[in-house]
Amino acid sequence: MPVPGLPNFRDLGGHRTAEGRSVRSGLLYRSVDLSRLDAGGQEALRKRGIRTVFDLRTASECEERPDRLPAGARRVPLDVLRDSQQTAPAHMSAFFEDPALAGEFLSGGRAVEHFAQAYRDIVSLPSALEAYRGWYRGLLDFGDAPSLVHCTTGKDRTGWAAASLLLTLGVDADTVMADYLRTNTDLLPALQPLFDRFAESGGNPAMLEPVLGVREEYLVTALAEAETRFGGIEGYVRRGLGLSEDELTRLRGLLLED
Repeated sequence: MPVPGLPNFRDLGGHRTAEGRSVRSGLLYRSVDLSRLDAGGQEALRKRGIRTVFDLRTASECEERPDRLPAGARRVPLDVLRDSQQTAPAHMSAFFEDPALAGEFLSGGRAVEHFAQAYRDIVSLPSALEAYRGWYRGLLDFGDAPSLVHCTTGKDRTGWAAASLLLTLGVDADTVMADYLRTNTDLLPALQPLFDRFAESGGNPAMLEPVLGVREEYLVTALAEAETRFGGIEGYVRRGLGLSEDELTRLRGLLLED
């Protein structure tokens, strides 16, 4: 679904649930941030009817790269990592320009360690629970008007939003993982200039792969955190996010179709 300025833009609809229903298409979208949208991209989102943009970034990210919204859309800020002491997903840009800093922070498997901790934070930080609660309830509050959820690269905070929701709706784990890993196909080619500049500055481009892409172990870490803290996805949405049985019933009624 090409939209100018939005690599990794896609519809969350079309996936089948264990009960044989489907996630509605044309209702839920995910992407990178909207700061690079040109007029054509804004119009493309407007034509898809997107009226709400849920922004999962930190305040500093939003200030550095403000969203360019389609006409008629509202932005809902939901800072997932506000309470985090280490915010690797929110501060990746510094690594791209400084191979020495990247080497200090990312070499020797440390990139994977940093992102594993970030994924645990995404699940259990108070600010994360508040933010994702706001997203789930925002989906209910704004009815059946199409919406978009994003962070900066649309892969970690947004990846958990998409994965947790699809699992909550009853989509099987293998399908959810495949959708999560699709970011490597949709996003990484668009980021080739970053790899090239990093190499020109003397860095090893392979060092950036765990940062700019996603890995199965990242989502597995998040799911393990949900299991440890809340007893699994069902416990996460009920006890972690505090969604009631009525809210979950309405959510499934809104987002699923026969």
